[in-house]
Amino acid sequence: MQKKLAGLTAGLVLFGMAGMADAALTTIGTATYNGSDYKLIWDDDNNGNSVIWLDYSNTPAVWSAQVAWAAGLDAALTYHVDAAYKVAWDDAAWRLPSTVDGPNKYGYDGSTTAGYNITSSEMGHLYYDELGNLGYLDPAGNSQAGFGLQHTGDFDNLTDESWWWSGTENAADPVRAWAIYMPHGYQGYLVKSGSGVGLAIRSGQVSAVPVPAAIWLLGSGLTGMAVLRRRIKGKLV
Repeated sequence: MQKKLAGLTAGLVLFGMAGMADAALTTIGTATYNGSDYKLIWDDDNNGNSVIWLDYSNTPAVWSAQVAWAAGLDAALTYHVDAAYKVAWDDAAWRLPSTVDGPNKYGYDGSTTAGYNITSSEMGHLYYDELGNLGYLDPAGNSQAGFGLQHTGDFDNLTDESWWWSGTENAADPVRAWAIYMPHGYQGYLVKSGSGVGLAIRSGQVSAVPVPAAIWLLGSGLTGMAVLRRRIKGKLV
């Protein structure tokens, strides 16, 4: 009986950890911003990195305004992380999603800096790999039905609205920065004075909170009852 209870308690711990290990997008709490609560969504493997998205879409604005908005978010948010999770931030502040910079090379097989099916950027990885959306062109360059932001997963505030900025400037052409055109899943670069939506992301490690003491007390209580039962049974015999 004791071995079974110990196994049950250990199983509860391992079950919780396994659930986290298998997660892709997981809502781990909320953050209050301007009087409303928005989800904190953990992406456990975005190109090998653990990141957290704030499910809030900032009104379209020029690139510099969106960069400043994201950088100032930490002071404007009140966090409400679920009791089952613990967050250790890696980034000092919130930011716009990053993109791999390089020459503006168009393509559709995912290997270029501009075009479709590009998952090397944080936003592209979210759009294609995590949410399972399709680009206007498939990896062979053929137009396909069902393209666009058809799936939003845990997000409530992702919209099929024009361009969404990344925080990455184009080094070869500093007047431009990378962005993704949400209606088609197209990645390219825009003049920074253009208008784009802002979505905030922050690198951080998420871990499971140890099983509450009440679970261990329950196990101890059941163990004690089993011992008492054996003693009573022995006396009756």
